[in-house]
Amino acid sequence: MESLALVFSSGWASGVNAYLVVLVLGIADRIGGYDQIPNVLGNPAVLAIAGALYAMEFVADKIPAIDSTWDAISTAIRPTTGAIIGVLIAGDADSLNGAVAAVVGGGSALASHAVKMGSRLAINSSPEPVSNVLASTAEDIVVLGVVWFAIEHPVLAAGIAATLLVVGLGFLWFAIRLIRRGWARRKARRAGAGAPPGP
Repeated sequence: MESLALVFSSGWASGVNAYLVVLVLGIADRIGGYDQIPNVLGNPAVLAIAGALYAMEFVADKIPAIDSTWDAISTAIRPTTGAIIGVLIAGDADSLNGAVAAVVGGGSALASHAVKMGSRLAINSSPEPVSNVLASTAEDIVVLGVVWFAIEHPVLAAGIAATLLVVGLGFLWFAIRLIRRGWARRKARRAGAGAPPGP
């Protein structure tokens, strides 16, 4: 149960920032020697690559329009990372546990990635860059907190991740409705402006 909870939490976090998840788990393995964290994540080469990619994402994620492009590129990367971490935590890719962990990790990562990508598209409708910086920084802090908490308290962290996912999906649904209303109003105004004047 705790292993699956850690898989879900790390999967959710991977959908937001996969490279930071690898860094946090890898560093925790190096300094704490946690049994539930696969040793491969603490490999110096893995940490170096994850660190370099996280540095790139740290910058790209805070620039309007570029962040959405980065999210589009990450559509395959984040869920895959969540699934791989899940299998590594399960410990046996050929077992049923490994398959379940891959589905849980990849599925939660895909769901949280969809929330992040949709939310960023909504935020990018605002011309100022401050909201992107604030959103990105908040995401990094939450991912760091959830993953670190999940190492010590996986079940509680999974509950937090599930709550954040539900809240995020609710926000995304609300944002999509607002954007659709805005498009409908804009379309109506254009249609009105293009109509011939009355007699």
